Amino acid sequence: MIPLSNLIDELICGDDVRAERASAALIRWGAEALPPLLHVVQSSSPDHRWWAVHCLSRIYHAPADQTLVDALQDPNVGVCQAAALSLRQRPLAAALPRLISLLGSEDGLLSRLAGDALAALGAVGTPALAQAAADPSPATRIAAVRALALNEYPGAIPALYASLQDASALVEHWATDGLERRGLGMVYFQP
Repeated sequence: MIPLSNLIDELICGDDVRAERASAALIRWGAEALPPLLHVVQSSSPDHRWWAVHCLSRIYHAPADQTLVDALQDPNVGVCQAAALSLRQRPLAAALPRLISLLGSEDGLLSRLAGDALAALGAVGTPALAQAAADPSPATRIAAVRALALNEYPGAIPALYASLQDASALVEHWATDGLERRGLGMVYFQP
């Protein structure tokens, strides 16, 4: 096995191909790789922090979990995106408040990834998403209802129905999409 210190040097070398190889090897180290990765995530370089978050997303230990949640508040949007993507694949309830706050992000990709991570939380994320679906900000409502549409938890249905009356065509679109995914697309209104 390649020594851990050499792998960390490769991870932050600035060459994406070498960094990806180092990342795969660091993940195989598991918990033993946590201390140096937790150090790298404190780097002043956004690129270094991004690679550390990328590795931590596949090391399943509590310190890695907390670091992913914390990375949602990184000053670099790319690091935040990496953390949100990780949390989509590895849902953590502890990330809920921070993910909700990112729904209205000016960065469309970050907002979308946060919504995906919230959808992956299922029942845990549904009440907060339902509340965000009534937010005054159209961007937040759109992202929240999109996440509710992707959320497979049946408890999302009332919020989707409520969103059918939203003034935003995109909110209405995602509410309709979410209901159709559940086979509830035909809504009958009494004349």
